[in-house]
Amino acid sequence: MVKLNNVVKQYDNFRLECSMEIPTGQVTGLIGRNGAGKSTAFKAILGLIHTDGGTIEIFGKDIAQLTQADKEQIGAVLSDSGFCSYLTIRDFLPVLDTMYKDFSREKFAADCERMGLSIKKKIKEFSTGMKRKLQILAALSHNARLLILDEPTAGLDVVARDEILGLLREYAENGDRSIVISSHISSDLEGICDDVYMIDNGKIVLHEDTDVLLNEYGLLKVTKEQFDKLDRTYLLKTREERFGYSCLTKQRQFYQDNYPSVVIERGSIDEVITMMTHDS
Repeated sequence: MVKLNNVVKQYDNFRLECSMEIPTGQVTGLIGRNGAGKSTAFKAILGLIHTDGGTIEIFGKDIAQLTQADKEQIGAVLSDSGFCSYLTIRDFLPVLDTMYKDFSREKFAADCERMGLSIKKKIKEFSTGMKRKLQILAALSHNARLLILDEPTAGLDVVARDEILGLLREYAENGDRSIVISSHISSDLEGICDDVYMIDNGKIVLHEDTDVLLNEYGLLKVTKEQFDKLDRTYLLKTREERFGYSCLTKQRQFYQDNYPSVVIERGSIDEVITMMTHDS
């Protein structure tokens, strides 16, 4: 569905060097700290910025060769985008109808009603959660095959986040569609993503299936004495702590079997981000 091959974007004090692939029918998470390059990668995929090297393919075509019909198969929600706050949803219906051949006014209006969004109310009167739900519904409204979502649940309460994730799960049930999503809320990604890429300082530092990350990764908490006796073959990262060391491993079971006295926690996206982006 999407393939980035050695994509480069150079700014004055930041350089993106990124390769990643999103297969058809998969939900892929892009994780990393603020400023790591997530939004830059998304804007590159969408052709919103000029890249300095590498290639980007969507639907098997270079992005420069995408037709208008191809572009209509892409839905996007960016963290810095939105709708004019002085208009109503009803005001936007003709715009969406003109932009997208497969846009259905009836379905979109029904979805808005289902999500508690009045089509007669000015968007400036919407809460943050309501505005985000509107963005998601607009991205879903034209039967897109690919969704690019940059922090779609940021700043939302638990109920609004759950509603949005429910919309995305419904969308993903069709096996011909793909989603690329970033979020600072690890539980959102753990519950919906098939795999995750981690980006740090503009480079992909990890790619892993979500099930593998949650079931096989682990965080060892060891004293200095335990660390000295530890087989470090399967350690990905270590971090010195007040009590000794924290150690990230992809072979949690190995250390559980061979070091029963060592404290070992299950892996999580938060722990992986913290450890993989820590200088050691």
